[in-house]
Amino acid sequence: MQNSTAYPESEDEYEEFYKTSRFICGMILYPAICIPGLIGNGLSLIVLNMKDMKTSTNAFLAALAISDSIKLINDLIYFVVLLLKQTDPNAGQIAFVNIYPYAHFIFNISTCVSSWLTVSVATERFILVCYPIEAKTLCTRLRAIVISCLIYIVMIAVSFPFALRYEKTKRIVNNQTEWDLEVTDLWSNQDFDRYYTWSLNFIRSNIVLIILIILNACIIFSLRKVRANKKNTQRNRITLMMIVVIMVFVICILPDAIMSVYGLGYHEEGNLEKGLREFSDTLLTINAAVNFLIYCVFSRTFREKFVVLCPLCKFKTSVGGRMNGSYKTVGTKEPEALEAQSV
Repeated sequence: MQNSTAYPESEDEYEEFYKTSRFICGMILYPAICIPGLIGNGLSLIVLNMKDMKTSTNAFLAALAISDSIKLINDLIYFVVLLLKQTDPNAGQIAFVNIYPYAHFIFNISTCVSSWLTVSVATERFILVCYPIEAKTLCTRLRAIVISCLIYIVMIAVSFPFALRYEKTKRIVNNQTEWDLEVTDLWSNQDFDRYYTWSLNFIRSNIVLIILIILNACIIFSLRKVRANKKNTQRNRITLMMIVVIMVFVICILPDAIMSVYGLGYHEEGNLEKGLREFSDTLLTINAAVNFLIYCVFSRTFREKFVVLCPLCKFKTSVGGRMNGSYKTVGTKEPEALEAQSV
């Protein structure tokens, strides 16, 4: 697809690269990642909202599963548009110019929300590991739900200018109407574009990466000091899982953060930048789809609840020193027991 912006002839050498990367990422990887990812996130939401799984940590993870699912649905729509462009270019182009401005807006919302929910999970885990006494009053499920809702509201408001980034244009070529997208007058203002893009990217990725790296380092350091304490075995296992979730997030968002700092890869950019953006966005898609697998690998509690949910699963988890298909519910209200019910 040709952009409305004219590029130097040197850009032509990257046109094939962009088309190839778009085909690999959009046509092959997106459906292969998004469909299993949506199923996994749906199962995660069911497990995390079971009666005896309603902890503050699980509230954050449930909110994260919702934002990740929004991202995956958005990417699946992109796949459908690309498929339509392959079978009916005119219809595909019309679908693209009508969907892309909103998809771009939703992409930024879901990424911002996921970023700060991950920060919330890391912050809570830091408090639980480093300040366990204070955590009894600070880390409550109600507070986690309120914080999650506030993150959604604030990030929708902060990302709203992206809904005004593009406008549809049409032109008559050989007696045929061609539709395309152009940057609006608001975004044509270089000062607004520069300062808003830098500010949002700082909020979405730069400051998030700094916070997560610092918190992760503190959590790992504290975890090493208490690893010999058998009483904290379950809590440490949960903490290890959270560390993996955070590290995967950092790795996947880093390329997007680098490109976003320079405002590269949008519709009006050159083919090289757009081709690279396809791969950086695919990493974000992987991050949105992989948490279910991390929970299954690292959390015995999650596996137990998942087996109860899906009795046809082949694996069984040992509880109370015996192997069978039923699993006990922890009845005590002690903080350690409640913590053990987190994934």
